Amino acid sequence: MSQTALLFLELGAVVLLLGVMARVAVRYGLSPIPFYLLGGLAFGDGGLVPLVTSEEFIDTGAEFGVILLLVMLGLEYSADELVAGMKTSARAGFVDLFLNFTPGYAAGLLLGFGPLGSLYLGGVTYISSSGVVAKLLGDLGWTANRETPVVLSILVFEDLAMAVLLPVLGAVAVGGTVLSATGSILAALTAVVVIIIVASRHGDRLSRMALSSSDEVNLLTVLGITLLVAGAAEQIHVSAAVGAFLVGIGVSGEAAHHAKGLLTPLRDLFAAVFFVFFGLSIDPRQLPSVALVVVALALVTGATKFASGWWAAKAAGIGSRGRRRTGAALVARGEFSIVIAGLGVSAGVAEGLGPIAAGYILVMATMGPIVARVLGKPAIS
Repeated sequence: MSQTALLFLELGAVVLLLGVMARVAVRYGLSPIPFYLLGGLAFGDGGLVPLVTSEEFIDTGAEFGVILLLVMLGLEYSADELVAGMKTSARAGFVDLFLNFTPGYAAGLLLGFGPLGSLYLGGVTYISSSGVVAKLLGDLGWTANRETPVVLSILVFEDLAMAVLLPVLGAVAVGGTVLSATGSILAALTAVVVIIIVASRHGDRLSRMALSSSDEVNLLTVLGITLLVAGAAEQIHVSAAVGAFLVGIGVSGEAAHHAKGLLTPLRDLFAAVFFVFFGLSIDPRQLPSVALVVVALALVTGATKFASGWWAAKAAGIGSRGRRRTGAALVARGEFSIVIAGLGVSAGVAEGLGPIAAGYILVMATMGPIVARVLGKPAIS
């Protein structure tokens, strides 16, 4: 059989399996992310049917998936909204950061990851899955509830924290130590500040100049700029994902609305490929050995995430049922935890991070929707 035919057959089987898994997830009201991870585990080394030809292609697609995830994240907010979100959610956001980053970081130190490797595990346990949370709010009919702005404000703060955390972790992944990566970190953070200032003052005008009446032109323009900036960021030892995030922030107004509609199908496809590739990088035979660590982390950080949501809703004057829903909605971890774990695995700064992160995300992305459905029900009197 020719290599081309084998490549197409393997890719077709992977994509079709993703479709089947997504259908199962939708049928039972769950996030498809853990299903995609399981698919990667099945096709990877030590899995049921290891891929022969297409792994390199999937690797490239996974990189593209990370870029699309981050540019779409940037498109969700204008520069003004980011600044306003920081002001309104700062207190709750810092409580959320402390309660949920600390357990992962402490666990990393206890597991011998060292100060650098522990940063990645702390990032994995910190950030909620925006995609899973947004879907939950819609599926459970919570979008108009009083506590929903509290949930969204915490997600906005976490997204802002990602804008700081990703450059640091990306630079550490390239440079090996915080000291050697200082220049890259400062460059990335400076770029974040400059982009926010420029986008706040001139974003609408620049976006109107780039906007066309043709969807084809808009797609090619936004995608081309995103890839160019991501490549330039990678060249100066700043994460390509950070470059993509900055492009998303810089596009605002009607242009951002059009870009989201055009990029969403591409994002969904290549993000799924990214989740599969992360699963491919993990040997499933390693998972039983980290099961106790995964369960302990899941229990602790499930409780701390619930507590941070409860506290934020209480500070906003929300009643007890709304506080319960706020905490439950934020429990799920997913796409950005995988992005952070992927950086750590590629950096090689923490042996054993991959299996722990994979198992943890499998548990949390599955447990989050279930917890929200159970705790969101009215209390029995």
